[in-house]
Amino acid sequence: MARALPVIDGDTPFQHDYTPVLLDAVKQFKAGLGETLHSIYAFGSVARREAIAGKSDLNLTIIVKRPLNASEQSVLSTIRLRLASRHAVIPAVDLKVVEISEVLSIESIFTWGFWLKHCCICLYGDDLSTRFGLFEASWDIAKSLNGDIGDELSSYRKKIMATKVVQNYLDYCEYISKKMLWSCFSLVMHREQNLALSIEQCAEAFIKYYPEKELEVERLFILASRQQVPKKASLFMMDSFGGWIVSEFDRIDRKIG
Repeated sequence: MARALPVIDGDTPFQHDYTPVLLDAVKQFKAGLGETLHSIYAFGSVARREAIAGKSDLNLTIIVKRPLNASEQSVLSTIRLRLASRHAVIPAVDLKVVEISEVLSIESIFTWGFWLKHCCICLYGDDLSTRFGLFEASWDIAKSLNGDIGDELSSYRKKIMATKVVQNYLDYCEYISKKMLWSCFSLVMHREQNLALSIEQCAEAFIKYYPEKELEVERLFILASRQQVPKKASLFMMDSFGGWIVSEFDRIDRKIG
């Protein structure tokens, strides 16, 4: 029997080091976006109270009432950089920005409904997670979480091939390797009937069902650790293992529908 997925504890105080960052973030986004801002949510390790000072990024979902113009998008970029420079506890700020009309559309229930209900904590505004009931692990949610991994692999392949800056190369490798690990979990989420909260948990769950892919998973962790490897090696992983992930998604989708 399927069981409801867990939600993040909303009553436990945030870690002491991160409280000033969260307060500052809310203050700045309210001032920067004004009436356009609907609500702000934390997700990731800070929301789960598992952040490591100086290593864990601040991850926020920003819901707006209408599409942002170029000036407002510039404001968001400025606030991101300002928060990271002001608070040494966070290396960077990651933003997901979405319009409220998309969040509340019936087509987005397995994407944004699930995301707000099970992956986020509301920091400011009307908490839209209360509009949704609890979700159970399903193939529909797995597909929504995974997104279009094929497009991302293609995009980051081009970025890696073009860059001549080591820092950018390591950033690209870290991002796409973590994306592939999360995609690996998406392949087995409907069988696990649970959520993975870290790339380590993603790998553990995935290898239970695909033990023959353990070496590929180990190589992804090398890329995620920002260890510099030849471009040829990273591109090979994206083409071979990434291609397999895409084809496996297609195979399961044809089977489950």
